Amino acid sequence: MNPIIQTLKEHNVSDEKIAEVFQTLTENPLGAMTIIQSLGIPSEKLQPLMMLVMSQPDLIKQAVEELGLDFAKVEAAKEKLQQQQQ
Repeated sequence: MNPIIQTLKEHNVSDEKIAEVFQTLTENPLGAMTIIQSLGIPSEKLQPLMMLVMSQPDLIKQAVEELGLDFAKVEAAKEKLQQQQQ
């Protein structure tokens, strides 16, 4: 299982909410960070999770495929995030 999805499931995040997080990641990466922070995940687990999301886009691709979402939107979101970081 994808480590991002696994961490979310370990903290009792529903499948619907997980799909929402990844859908938001494909549309608005910074907005997804806000959603992730609002899930009630303890800070010692939240920080590594946020780092995974931000630093390993391949994990996002894997999760999107695992959830059956549209990866083309992930590529566009990744490009948008890179532009915002510059």
